[in-house]
Amino acid sequence: MEEQRIKWFLGFALLVISLVLFFLINIGFGSVSIPLEDIVRIILGEEASRTAYASIILKSRLPQTITAILAGAGLAVGGLQMQTLFRNPLAGPSILGISSGAGLGVALVVLFAGNILGVTISGYGLFGHLTVVGAAFLGAFLILLLIVFFARALRDNTILLIVGIMVGYAASAIIGVMKFYSPKEDVHAYVIWGLGSFANVSWEHLLILIPVVIFGLVMSLLLVKPLNVLLLGENYAENLGINIKNTRLAILLCTGLLTAAITAFCGPIAFLGLAVPHLTKGLFRTSDQKVLLPAVILAGAVLALFCNFIARLPGFDGALPINVVTGLIGAPIVISVIIKRRKMNANG
Repeated sequence: MEEQRIKWFLGFALLVISLVLFFLINIGFGSVSIPLEDIVRIILGEEASRTAYASIILKSRLPQTITAILAGAGLAVGGLQMQTLFRNPLAGPSILGISSGAGLGVALVVLFAGNILGVTISGYGLFGHLTVVGAAFLGAFLILLLIVFFARALRDNTILLIVGIMVGYAASAIIGVMKFYSPKEDVHAYVIWGLGSFANVSWEHLLILIPVVIFGLVMSLLLVKPLNVLLLGENYAENLGINIKNTRLAILLCTGLLTAAITAFCGPIAFLGLAVPHLTKGLFRTSDQKVLLPAVILAGAVLALFCNFIARLPGFDGALPINVVTGLIGAPIVISVIIKRRKMNANG
């Protein structure tokens, strides 16, 4: 047991060091490289050697880096909770159709406005961006309410999972019809939103995103004990006095809130919520939520920062969409999980 604790300590130390390292890399590297001493001065509120450095960091790189940390941590926690609740290693925070609901909200604004009203929302600058964010959050929240309604009516988690997937398919179908009848410019704007980005979040947006994500993370920490008991089976959990229905509802609300907020501001970020829990379980070799939950928060933030850095590497025209990078990293992880699970079933 002592050896296990030492391994956990080393794992957490590795994640914390990686988080600090990639935080500094994300702030310092880009089309303009900024020296480490200037980064420290700017963060501490002091003057840098060049005035432009402060503008680059404070107006662009710092809010983008903070957004990546929040999105990575929130989606990773959502993925862990969904995989634990449904006992499905391929479940993610978007499995219940909440991301599709956000996409439907954006489609109604971007595509509907262009097709029916003859205007392009994406061309209205800050107002257009705020409209898109509001539509995404509203769409995601309405789907969350629908899922909560089904969760209260359905006892079987498998049926609830299928309902969530079907809701997502229905939303995607409606979006497909709208894209078919919309102008090319609006379809292009919608596709760009769907590729995800941490760069569109300003300090004003962070005033909303930060408290929502922190609330969701704190709420997830309060669910550690019920999640650990659920690993033993629902019947055993009920015998220990756990209210399965209320616990499931709390988990869905926590994951839904995190997913809705992050998707609204950053777009539908793929694979982070699906891949990070598996990476963390492989690093810590445990299913104890007391260890895994803080670990996935750190690992999610680290992986999001890493993906953001790759997307902004010099040589790319501007920055790659974040989903391009997360897909290239997350897909091999998901494939390895499928292969490993098949081997275990074959040996079992």
